[in-house]
Amino acid sequence: MKKNWIIKETNDDLVEKLHQALHISPVLCKLLVSRGVTDYQEARSFFRPSLRELHDPFLMKDMDKAISRIEKAMVNDEKIMVYGDYDVDGTTSVALVYSFFREIYAKIYHYIPDRYEEGYGISYQGIDYAEENGISLIIALDCGIKAIEKIEYATEKGVDFIICDHHRPGDEIPAAVAVLDPKRSDCEYPFKELSGCSIGFKLIQAFGQSNDIPFELIANFLDLVAVSIAADIVPIVDENRILTFYGLKQLNLSPRFGFKALIETSGLENKEIGISDIVFILGPRINAAGRIGNASDAVELLVSKNIDEAREKALLLETLNENRRNIDKDITEQALNMIDNNPTLHNAKTTVLHHPEWHKGVIGIVASRIIENYYRPTIILTTDKGKVSGSARSVKGFDVYNAIKSCEDLLLQFGGHKYAAGLTMETHNIEAFMARFEAIVSDSILAEHLVPEVQIDAEVELEELTPTFYKILSQFAPFGPGNMEPIFVTRNVHDVGSSSLVGTPKAHLKYKIQKGNSPTYEGIGFNMADKFDIVKNGSFDICYKLTLNEFRGTKSLQLMVKDIVSSELHAAKTTVKNASSTSGG
Repeated sequence: MKKNWIIKETNDDLVEKLHQALHISPVLCKLLVSRGVTDYQEARSFFRPSLRELHDPFLMKDMDKAISRIEKAMVNDEKIMVYGDYDVDGTTSVALVYSFFREIYAKIYHYIPDRYEEGYGISYQGIDYAEENGISLIIALDCGIKAIEKIEYATEKGVDFIICDHHRPGDEIPAAVAVLDPKRSDCEYPFKELSGCSIGFKLIQAFGQSNDIPFELIANFLDLVAVSIAADIVPIVDENRILTFYGLKQLNLSPRFGFKALIETSGLENKEIGISDIVFILGPRINAAGRIGNASDAVELLVSKNIDEAREKALLLETLNENRRNIDKDITEQALNMIDNNPTLHNAKTTVLHHPEWHKGVIGIVASRIIENYYRPTIILTTDKGKVSGSARSVKGFDVYNAIKSCEDLLLQFGGHKYAAGLTMETHNIEAFMARFEAIVSDSILAEHLVPEVQIDAEVELEELTPTFYKILSQFAPFGPGNMEPIFVTRNVHDVGSSSLVGTPKAHLKYKIQKGNSPTYEGIGFNMADKFDIVKNGSFDICYKLTLNEFRGTKSLQLMVKDIVSSELHAAKTTVKNASSTSGG
């Protein structure tokens, strides 16, 4: 697939100033400046995040009302239900708030809506359940910001709501007792990109401050927060960086029973757990409960009080995840065949596909898979109980939420973010929606949005890649949106003669390269067999991540390839600054 190489620009004067202050590699200083770090004190905060720098939770609008209502419920001996979405962010949110309050209050319960029976967000069934069981207060997490009618219904039933959400609000805010959402236009909370679980954490932080509970006890829940931040792909900057930094420490040193069991069953024992392990290994297993089974199983895992119970739930999630993988693979193949065999779909600016029998639980994953092959805004639709449900995913730079909003007269409901959204419509509106969405995207999307980018942080020479360089680079973690793992480019390298194709089938490129008389470096390019001829036939430019490989007790630096192109071809296509060049694939 063709890719644009974008080399980030930085202020050379700021880089030099930071170099004089820190006395580390200018390349590393360039990386810091591109992340907004420009002096010694900012660098200290970046490399040594402190929990003391967390924002006061009472800066969030309605936090005082939320704490007051919870305290009132406890004084009056009311039943409280913690309610959350069925994905990783939702289940970790519920586990966090429920686990915290169960230690200090007996009448606390948790509830996750069934994806298929109740749908996304706050449900009428959930409210009815609360009324029938004498529950008078619901704390809703990772959902509810658009539940105008549901909150009115709950009020009529005598059920109060505290909404803790991080999604974009609509024009009207629900009439709940309290609505915690930093994205509210009238909320002055300094950081707007918290996960749903992070907002749950701010809630218990505020409760702790109001009730003289030591912060050390509140911090025990940061492993849940870190998993939510990583899995929900929110920016790992500002407060999220601090929460993730300490949450990962806890996940590695003293994880709760649920995570300990999940780490065991997923094969991550004796490994330092990082963001990518959460995104690709732990997160999908937690998600599998809500996609294929019942998300309450994920909550039960995360709130387990003994390791045997946790291991039982972890094994169940492992089985569900294996089933999910098989379903996902089958649907992805069907979807790609639909595009490949239809010239209109093949040449469109969007991908919108519908099949009434596709599994509702995996269509979001399938949408992401399709973008790996056809890089454009994508919506995968299925039919559920007579309604059409869909998951949307977008490409860098294009707001799919706004494009869907332009079609809202054809929809029953929708919600989400710039890059991911969900929607529901009547069956008879499918064709009209497909046509409208294609037209809106075609009119507004830029040509560069339809070509995947490789964002390159810096150009380096191979001899600069020393163990000391890597040791400092590793302290840039945790990596994620807003602080992505750096990608480097080195030009005019050559194969030293041992490069080969590996794997079954031979889809991966294993190589050993050098530039002039530099040290040699080994690495791998997954699914890059098509680059083998470039590597074997002359000099080439390579962009990569620098990683540490450990094999039989020996550690060595390794280059994880993102793209390769012939140096001769590249030279003719590279501009001088913020360069965009193309590589064939």
